Amino acid sequence: MVGFDPGAQGAALCPEEAALAGSAAGMVTRAIISPFDVLKIRFQLQIERVSSRRPEGKYRGLFQASRCIYSEEGLSAFWKGHVPAQLLSICFGAVQFASFELLTEAVHKSTLYDSQTAGVHFVCGGLAACSATVVCQPLDTLRTRFAAQGETKVYRNLRHAVSTMCRSEGPLTFYRGLCPTLLAVFPYAGLQFFFYNVFKKLLAPPPKETGNSGGHLRSLVSGSGAGMISKTITYPFDLFKKRLQVGGFEAARAQFGQVRTYRGLVDCMVQIAKEEGVRGFYKGLSPSLVKAALSTGFTFFWYEVFLNAMRDLKERRRTNGLT
Repeated sequence: MVGFDPGAQGAALCPEEAALAGSAAGMVTRAIISPFDVLKIRFQLQIERVSSRRPEGKYRGLFQASRCIYSEEGLSAFWKGHVPAQLLSICFGAVQFASFELLTEAVHKSTLYDSQTAGVHFVCGGLAACSATVVCQPLDTLRTRFAAQGETKVYRNLRHAVSTMCRSEGPLTFYRGLCPTLLAVFPYAGLQFFFYNVFKKLLAPPPKETGNSGGHLRSLVSGSGAGMISKTITYPFDLFKKRLQVGGFEAARAQFGQVRTYRGLVDCMVQIAKEEGVRGFYKGLSPSLVKAALSTGFTFFWYEVFLNAMRDLKERRRTNGLT
């Protein structure tokens, strides 16, 4: 079970082991869901309407956009920005899950609340994600820049991107979009952990059944459902973040259609509402929901796989008298 569980059987894990499991889960998951992330970002940054009925913009639908990117930029385009994205996933997973385990343990030891309730997981999950976001925001900005550029590349590699952005825009550019990110990440991550807890308990086998039969499948299904619900609720903030992160990057975006410059979060929200309507807040939702289902499902799935493997290893070593 995710989070500190005082009634768990077997050897307890330290925060470092939780960080290792979280980073490994993030790394494996990122390699799987990268194409959906690129599609989502391209939709989010498009000013024109995303519609197959009224083809105004470059990208009009999930399959059309996939064909367009593949024909113009090749298969590798679906993994643009993969290096900073992998660094982001590894770093974010490590900080988030280590913080979550520490926070739930602190709740158990310092308060009267049960550390395995959905409400506690909502608060601790949100706080853990906020701490991971502050640490990893520069990598997220780099990932967005790489995924946003077309075949006429502005940045040759990660080192070139960092040096160019620092020189032309200043170090604070790596924290563009941090405000909407924090506003979104607390409820998003909190709801992920909340619904994962709820679904995992709903899908739990009867008490008379023993073993972990189907346990990892329940983790995958619970995580997928939690990811889709939380993403739908908090999606507009993710779009605002992406629009702000490409500020100062307008020249490279011109090949994809219209570009806009925003003075801040409120100005971004107002401009989108005026020019693109309420539907503009949900551009790219379709690939984002697919990505959220796969990303959250596989993250929790792999996290529990790696945790259980480390628990089993520690238990065997303890039993054999090697520790």
